[in-house]
Amino acid sequence: MASSSLIAQWNPEDGGFWRSQGASIAQRNLWISIPALTLAFAVWMVWSVVVVNLPQVGFRFSTNQLFWLASLPALCGATLRIFYSFAVPLFGGRRWTAISTASLLLPALGIGLAVQNPDTPYEVFILLALLCGFGGGNFASSMSNISFFFPKEKKGTALGLNAGLGNLGVSLVQVVVPMVIGANVFGDIGGAPQAVTKVGGPMVLWLQNAGYIWVPFIVASALAAWFGMNDLADAKASFADQAVIFKRKHNWLMCWLYLGTFGSFIGYSAGFPLLIKSQFPGINALQYAWLGPLVGALVRPVGGWLADKVGGARVTFWNFVAMVVGVLAVMQFLPSNGQGGNFIGFLIAFLFLFAASGIGNGSTFRMIPVIFLNERLADAKNKGPAAKEQAVKDANKEAAAVLGFSSAIGAYGGFFIPKSYGTSIALTGGTDAALYCFIAFYVTCIVVTWWYYSRRNAPMPC
Repeated sequence: MASSSLIAQWNPEDGGFWRSQGASIAQRNLWISIPALTLAFAVWMVWSVVVVNLPQVGFRFSTNQLFWLASLPALCGATLRIFYSFAVPLFGGRRWTAISTASLLLPALGIGLAVQNPDTPYEVFILLALLCGFGGGNFASSMSNISFFFPKEKKGTALGLNAGLGNLGVSLVQVVVPMVIGANVFGDIGGAPQAVTKVGGPMVLWLQNAGYIWVPFIVASALAAWFGMNDLADAKASFADQAVIFKRKHNWLMCWLYLGTFGSFIGYSAGFPLLIKSQFPGINALQYAWLGPLVGALVRPVGGWLADKVGGARVTFWNFVAMVVGVLAVMQFLPSNGQGGNFIGFLIAFLFLFAASGIGNGSTFRMIPVIFLNERLADAKNKGPAAKEQAVKDANKEAAAVLGFSSAIGAYGGFFIPKSYGTSIALTGGTDAALYCFIAFYVTCIVVTWWYYSRRNAPMPC
C-alpha cells in the first residue's frame, strides 16, 4: 500500500489504521509538501526585492509602474487560489503538487532572463509578475491536500506545520535574494552582471540570481513530490461535488476570519518595508523587514497546536483581541506629523502583531475541518454506520475545498493592506486612518467568532 502512488482506501480516523500505516504515510507526504510550499512562497514574494533594484540596473519605470509590479503577484496569487482550491480532488495531490511546483520554473527562469536586458518591455515584467502568482496559488492546493491525510485531532498541528514552514518562504526570499544578487553564484552560466552607480563608487549586481537561485530547488522538490507523495482515491471529487461549499454558511464565515488572520500576515509582510521607510526614513528597512514574516511563520504551528489542545474557536477569539491590542500599540509608537515616534517600540509592537496573525492562521485552519466534520456528522446522526462513514468522507472533501477557498480570500490582504497605507497617507498624511479600519475589521472578527463558535451554547462550537 505505501509503495503505490495511488492509495485506494484511506481512513485516518480509524485508530488501528493510523497507527499501523497511516501515520508514516501522512508524515512522508507532509514533509515533502513543506519545502515545495516554502519555494512557492519565495517565488510569490520575490518581486518585493527585485522591484526595488530595477531602477538601479537601468530600468526606467515610473513609481506607479513599480508599484503595480509589486502588487500583481498578490492579486494573481489570490485569484489563482480560487481555482487551485478544487485541484487536488480533480487531479490528485501527488500529481498536482509536482505539476504546480514545476510551474514555478516559468517565473524563476523568466526573471533571470528579463532583468539582464534593460530594453525588456514593461509588458514582459507584467507577465512575469502575474506568473509569480503561481506561487501564491500553490498554498490553496497544498493545504487542501494535506488536510486529507490526518485525523481530526492532528489536523491543526499538521496544517500549522505545512503552512507555517511554508510561510517561511516570505522571510527566506528577503534574506537570500539580497545576498545572491551581490555574488557571481552561477559563473558564466548565469550571465553577465549589471553595473550600478552608487554613492561611494560603482558596483555590480547579478539581479538574475533572484530568479535563478530557486531553479535547482524547484526541480528537486517537483521530482520529490512526483516520486514520493501519494494520491488518495477517497479524495477524488468533481468540481460540482466541491461547489456545495458555496451553499455552506460556515464557508463564508471562515473566509471572513481567515481574511483577518492570513490577510493580515501577508498584507503586513508586503507593506512592512514601505511602512518602515515612510515612517522612519533614517532606518534601513531591509535590515528589519524580514523579521515580521519570520515570526508570523514560526508561530503558525503553535497556533494549530494550541487549537488542537484547547479548541480553535477559543484561540481565535482571544487572538483577534490580541490583534486589536497590537494595532493600538503600533499607533502609540508611530511618528505624528513626521515628529517623534519610537522605532524600537514600533518594531516590538509589529512583531507582536505578526505573531498574533501567525497564531490565528493556525487556529482558524484547525477550526475548518472540525466545523465541517461536526456538521456532516450531525446530519448523519441516527442514520447508521454507512451514513456516518459517508459523512466523514463528505466532510473531508468540503473542508479541503473550504481550506483552499478561504486561503484565496485571505490572500487579497496582500494587496489591500499596503494599498490602505498608501491611501491613508495620501488622504490624511499618516497611517492612522488605515490602522483604525484594521481595528474595526478585527472587532467584527471577534463578534463572529464569539457568536458562532466560542460562546457557551454557540451554534457550532469547535
